[in-house]
Amino acid sequence: MAEEQGAQRAYRAPCPGCGAPVEFRSAQSAFAVCGYCHSTVVRNGDTLSRTGSMAELFDDFSPLQLFAAGRIQDKPFTLVGRLQYSYPGGRWTEWVAALDGDRTAILSEDNGAFVFALPLELQQPAPPADSLRVGATTAVNGKSYTVTSNERVALVSAQGELPRLPEVGREFAVVELRSEQGLVLSLDYDTEPPSAYLGRAVELEGLQLTGLRDESAKDEKGRSLDCPQCGSSVTVTLADSKSITCRACNSLIDLTKGIGGELRHAQQNEPVQPLIALGSAGQLQGVQWQVVGFQHRMGAEPGDDEEFGWNEYLLYNKQRGFSFLVDAEDGWSLVKPTTGAPKLSGDGPAASATYLGKRYQQTYAYNAETTYVAGEFYWQVERGQKTFNRDFAAGKALLSMERSASELTWSSGDRMESAAVASAFKLDAKKDMFKRDDASPVSASSGVGCGTIIIILVIIFMLLPILATCSGSSGGSRTSGGSYGGYSSGGSHK
Repeated sequence: MAEEQGAQRAYRAPCPGCGAPVEFRSAQSAFAVCGYCHSTVVRNGDTLSRTGSMAELFDDFSPLQLFAAGRIQDKPFTLVGRLQYSYPGGRWTEWVAALDGDRTAILSEDNGAFVFALPLELQQPAPPADSLRVGATTAVNGKSYTVTSNERVALVSAQGELPRLPEVGREFAVVELRSEQGLVLSLDYDTEPPSAYLGRAVELEGLQLTGLRDESAKDEKGRSLDCPQCGSSVTVTLADSKSITCRACNSLIDLTKGIGGELRHAQQNEPVQPLIALGSAGQLQGVQWQVVGFQHRMGAEPGDDEEFGWNEYLLYNKQRGFSFLVDAEDGWSLVKPTTGAPKLSGDGPAASATYLGKRYQQTYAYNAETTYVAGEFYWQVERGQKTFNRDFAAGKALLSMERSASELTWSSGDRMESAAVASAFKLDAKKDMFKRDDASPVSASSGVGCGTIIIILVIIFMLLPILATCSGSSGGSRTSGGSYGGYSSGGSHK
């Protein structure tokens, strides 16, 4: 039977599998999954037919749930469906949002944040997926995009009502393209022709959501496991963690197959002690963050054997998602993955990047490797992961690119004063340990007097004869303008 619900018409009929009521709230929905027997139901007019059954959902402990409602650009929407996909790096969820009238949209995860996207009608056929190489640029509907991801994915499970339903378990290509205006375009090759969605980044607090999942439900069910290396209890606290470390033996555990799945792990020796402890809370740029992850990384410029290191703290806020506090030799910075992809110009040291109307100059280019991790991460992090990174700067504003074989990601942010970082985490007593090269007495921002500069120059000239006698020895450490501090903006992260 059909019934009125405000401006919407809802359709409800018995499930062909178990007889429980199955409701369609959106006129665009052709499929639904019965909430009782998990039957996959297809709607043809006023008739429902059963086409199979759906696997149990992978519990990602998201704050979102069916029938949560919000507003986008002052227009209401309701979450009516949920799709869960798997790919080599883990799983992610897309929520189907019913808008006013007959439109539907997709609210999807994006590098620890969310993107709200609407269907896009392509003016020309989409190119074959295998022709869209990561890093390449292409034009879609007259606008330039950079290919940032090209993955083989498969539908794992679904819930609620859906405008389309890929075959469960069948792999297909999903290509993501991003623009310098902050747009993200997704091409899904599960249909012919491929479907396209165009969206922008959103913050959950900006969507004015109501009907979110009760936090107590997560606490009651819990997410604990036994470390596959030492047997100690490990508790997972983040909604969508894909990696976690055991605090007892420092083993790195892969969670991409779920807590009930096979738990791959890797042992880690010689742990690195973070300056800011995991679990610490601090307010940065007006937002309350909690430190949930830590990783140490090493880098080297192409063709150079000398390495440099830096630390990254993964920060989490329920409404803002994830950011990174980066501790490099040349200073601290707070960065966040971008939705779009900056436009690159030039090559080599003269290269630049333009994003959201601002131009950044390249400062460093180097190969990076993850050497130690601790805590939880929303992407599948592993020791030995390697990427090629490029850093850009425009004053205190920072931009960074990180490229792997299957993905190109960007992050943006700003430099921070070391004292502000120490104060944010109530570590003023240790503020001297936070000082970096950006606060050195001869830095351009320190206002060094002429007399001091003259004294320094005299000392240098006095040391020149001594330095000349040592010219045959192998080189010493680099300054903050070289490799040390080369990673000054924080990389982008899956």
